[in-house]
Amino acid sequence: MERTAVNPVTWSQELGFNQGEIVSGHTRTLYCSGQTATDKDGKPEHDGDMAAQLGLSLDNLEAVLGAARMSLANLVRLNVYTTDVDLLFQHYGVLAARLGAAGVAPTTTMLGVTRLALPGQLIELEGTAIG
Repeated sequence: MERTAVNPVTWSQELGFNQGEIVSGHTRTLYCSGQTATDKDGKPEHDGDMAAQLGLSLDNLEAVLGAARMSLANLVRLNVYTTDVDLLFQHYGVLAARLGAAGVAPTTTMLGVTRLALPGQLIELEGTAIG
C-alpha cells in the first residue's frame, strides 16, 4: 500500500492529520463503526472523564483493527464525534500521541454533537482503514 499526503496548507499536520491522502496498492478496506468508551460487554466507562473516554475509545478502535489484522497505522480516515469540542481540545494530545506513535496522520473530521447513543459518553471514534 502506498500513501501520499495531500496538504495544500500545513497547519493540520501540527494537529496530526492530513488534509487529504491518495492511497493506492491496497487490497482490503475496513469500515469501523463508531467506538466509544465501553467495556467488552458494552457497559459505558469513565462517565464525565474525557481523557479516559478518549483513551478507551482508541483502545476499542484498535481492537476492531486488530481483529482485521490491521492497526492504527492502517487508518486513512477518522471521524471524531464529541458532545464537548472545547473539552476535547484540552485532551486532544491523547489522540494525537497515539496516532503519532503509529506513524499515521489520517484525514480527520471533528464534529460537535448534542449527544451520543449512550448517556454519559463524550466521544465516539469512527474509522476507515486499508491494508
